[in-house]
Order: sequence, then structure tokens, then C-alpha cells
Amino acid sequence: MADLYWPILLGILGAVFGSFIATVAIRWPQGRSALQGRSACDGCGKALAAHELIPLVSFVLQRGQCRACGQRIHPAHPATEVAGLAIGTAAGLVAPGWEGVAGAVFGLLLLALAALDLAAFWLPNVLTGALAVTGVVDGIFFEPGWIDRILGGLIGFGLLYLVAFTYRHVRKREGLGGGDPKLFGAIGLWLGASMLAPVLLGASVTGLAVALAMKLSGREIGMTSRLPLGTLLAIAAFPAWLYSVGV
Repeated sequence: MADLYWPILLGILGAVFGSFIATVAIRWPQGRSALQGRSACDGCGKALAAHELIPLVSFVLQRGQCRACGQRIHPAHPATEVAGLAIGTAAGLVAPGWEGVAGAVFGLLLLALAALDLAAFWLPNVLTGALAVTGVVDGIFFEPGWIDRILGGLIGFGLLYLVAFTYRHVRKREGLGGGDPKLFGAIGLWLGASMLAPVLLGASVTGLAVALAMKLSGREIGMTSRLPLGTLLAIAAFPAWLYSVGV
């Protein structure tokens, strides 16, 4: 397939999976399955027809609301669809071919984890495990090498686990969720040890920017304020993959 078609194909697939990820992020924390039954309006429960499920296009044509009850469509849907589109397109541009497919898988798993952590401060083991396993599989075919990946997994997990352990024993309360070390370890299995520092730096800078924006908007920011570290790590990790493949 010509290189031109990879970003188009992966972008479309990214938007489709982004739509599903938005549904998962909304329903899963509520104990509702995103796999059972037909897609329906979260307001009135009306089953959605195929033409109402086209990523982004349906949102625009319906002016961001349900045709039946007029309730606004949850903003997570278009936002996550745009993010999925961007992930697939970027992966296809930087690495046309199967490496780009692998990168899109990496980015979409990160998107799912970021969305869930943002919605519910929750990083499910099944998703962090899937990220780790696919990182190992990716290492069979593409760089970085095994030593760098294994070190990345061990250092990524161990570093944040040590931070969480120290904080818990010094401050006598939880500072990091149990999923954050697992996520950072899984990212290490994808990117290798050499990319962990840039990812952590990117997550920190993004977190500071978010905190500053919250402060400027009038929201109170204190020592006990919570930011979803998993979301910040996920946001920083995919650009790191793009850079590592593109150089």
C-alpha cells in the first residue's frame, strides 16, 4: 500500500476506536458495559442508527445533540474521536506500514487509559496489562532493543512505586494510585529506558500547565489537589514514540 494511504486509513480507524473509547470511559466507571446492547443516547436511551454513529460527522450534522430528546452529546465523544484521529494519522505519517499500525495501537491504548484516569482516577489492570503485553510483542519486530525495553519496564515501574511507597510512609496517606507505576512500566516496555526521563518531564510540564490554567480560571489549587498522573504520562508518551521513530 502506498505511504499516502497509511495515515488516512489509520486516522479513520483511530476516530472509530476513539468513539468506542469515549463510550468505555463514560460507562465503565459506572459499572455499565460498553459491549452489550446497541449504542444509545445517554439521556433518553434511544437506540442510535448507523448514520448517527459516524465519528465527528454525526456530531456536526446533529449539532452536538440527540435528535430525539435534544440533550447535548457528552463532549468526551468528539474530543476522544479527534484524539483518535490525530493518533492514527500521526502514526501513519511518521511510520507508514506495520510499525505505524503498532504505534497507533500504542497511542489508542494510551488514549483509553488517559480517558479513564481523567474520568474516574482509574487505570484498569486489564488495560495496563494489554499495554505491557503489546510492548513486548512490538519488541519482537521493532526498535528499541530488548535490553532497553526490559530496563524501561523495570525502571518505570520501580521508580513510581518507590515514590508512592515513600510518600505513603512519610505523609501517611496515598499520593499515587496503584496503576501509575504499572502504566509507567508498560510505557517503558514500549519506549525503553532511554525515553523515560523525557516522558516524565513532559508529564510534569503538562501537569504544571494544567495547574496554572486552573489557577488562572479561579479554581483553588492546594497541596491536596489531585491531577490524574496517568493521563499526564499518556499524553507525554505518544509524542515520545513519534519522536523515537521519526529520528
